[in-house]
Amino acid sequence: MIQYTDELKEEIRSANDIVDVVSQYVTLKRSGRNFFGLCPFHKEKSPSFSVSPDRQYFHCFGCHKGGDVFTFISEIERISFKEALEFLAERARIELPVSQNSEFNKNQYLKDKMYKINAETAIFYHERLYKPLAKIAQEYVKQRKLDNKTLKAFKIGYSGEYNELYKNLKAKGFKDEEILATGLVNKNNNGEYIDRFRKRLMFPIMDVSGRVVAFGGRKLENNEKLAKYINSNENLIYSKKKHLFAMNLAKQSTSKKIILVEGYMDAISLYQRGFDNVVASLGTALTEEQGRLLRKYCEQVILSYDSDGAGQEAIMRGLSILENQGCDARVLQMDGAKDPDEYVIKYGSGRFKLLIDNAISLVEFKIKMIKNKYNIENSSDKIRFLKEITKILSEVENKIEREIYIEKISENYNISKEAIYAEVNKEVYDVKSSEKILLRPIAKKEKQTEINPITIKRENMVIYLLINYFKESYEPIVTNISPDDFKLEQNKFIFEKILNSTAEESEKIVQSLANIEDSEIQSHISEILVTDYEISSVDKCIEDVVNTYNKERLTNRKNEIVKQLENISDSTSEKKSELENELNNIIIELAKRK
Repeated sequence: MIQYTDELKEEIRSANDIVDVVSQYVTLKRSGRNFFGLCPFHKEKSPSFSVSPDRQYFHCFGCHKGGDVFTFISEIERISFKEALEFLAERARIELPVSQNSEFNKNQYLKDKMYKINAETAIFYHERLYKPLAKIAQEYVKQRKLDNKTLKAFKIGYSGEYNELYKNLKAKGFKDEEILATGLVNKNNNGEYIDRFRKRLMFPIMDVSGRVVAFGGRKLENNEKLAKYINSNENLIYSKKKHLFAMNLAKQSTSKKIILVEGYMDAISLYQRGFDNVVASLGTALTEEQGRLLRKYCEQVILSYDSDGAGQEAIMRGLSILENQGCDARVLQMDGAKDPDEYVIKYGSGRFKLLIDNAISLVEFKIKMIKNKYNIENSSDKIRFLKEITKILSEVENKIEREIYIEKISENYNISKEAIYAEVNKEVYDVKSSEKILLRPIAKKEKQTEINPITIKRENMVIYLLINYFKESYEPIVTNISPDDFKLEQNKFIFEKILNSTAEESEKIVQSLANIEDSEIQSHISEILVTDYEISSVDKCIEDVVNTYNKERLTNRKNEIVKQLENISDSTSEKKSELENELNNIIIELAKRK
């Protein structure tokens, strides 16, 4: 397996600014020298995720994950360090050295071929749509009122008989193993090659760059045995959880909102009627990866799923994912049609735009779903309704936002504000009380094993000084402090790493630390680098730190001598005399250092 050099790693790291990379997944806002946002690795409502543009590190003070740009991509994409390096090299358009027979080289070659095959297939299907043999598809397109401009924008096509696509691809020079890798053609037990999609209206699925990665096909024949839709299987270039249908078009919209729908036709129909900011979730429940993709390209996501039970459940799951990632997520309320496609055809674009403008929040949607369970004209149901909604309201941290919801609920459901406030306050108090009870034994257990926070902070500052002020701090620190002086194992490891480095400049020291692939060490380094130690004078800080360690060492030795003297009974002992002299010198030295 090919090994990448430290120089190449540094080139890739330098070409991928951590703020730019993280901003594709997290909404960041500058505060002082660093950027902050909601952590993508755990659920939180207040930003504790920090990114340092100076040191090119990230750290979350909530879950304690941290590291450099390689660590971030490895964690967020759930891939190995090597895969993260290759991911970032591709992002920066840096060519990686590969051996002729390397797995990476083979995969990259096959990926390139698959993209080309998919591109050729999209053209083949699209051209067939306009031919006489595609009359069934043309009739369906006419019935759905799709115009030629829309057909071309989405490259909608038609798949024909048996193995026509296979013959076309072979004529273009593609090999059997390359064609089979895309899943567009299957090989049966008799060794025959058969097209996967036959007599279907074809929807190419593209990534954000506009490359065709997969296909969806809708049946056109009135045959109950056939599935209404079939889609490409996941493969080397396609993972349905990472893509959204029409995202390549929606990202070009001037709107700061994106409308999320369930099906291809919903997205296409809305696009034709002036809504160029619509994407579809490829028939799956919204995933975290899709949520991050949406957050990257818009400020607000509006979910417009089918009005049936499955659609409403999908909305709940989708809202939770988007909320956890810090998105402003809303729900479009639609009556009189089962889906957006039917609604916009039936009532027009103007009415649909009003629905978008009046989309409701996650809290309002949850309350509406609870309301559907009860008949609030009935006293017992009204009490149950009140108890359930107060649990939701108690989770709203912003008091002004909570007050607005209480006003609306009071007005809409004829419940006094006082009654709602009383229940909400009770719920908030109960939650806080239970949290306190749960935390007591945990805190007590932690105190027994944890190192003094002052000691940890001092050790962290030593590492910080060595990394950021290497030339000024190296000699006085290594002369007066040894690895054994460190209580925290991570700090001891880092200190030894620095001592063993031949680098003469701070940047090279940081580079040597960045090449540590241990996630725990990386997280600890990131915490040190993003912490503000409020150093006004570097020289004075170094002097104080060194002085503290020397004083601690002298104090420990003084205590040892006192214990030894207590055990010596012979007052004329030579050993006792030596210890008393040493003790006297230590006391004098400690007095000087005060």
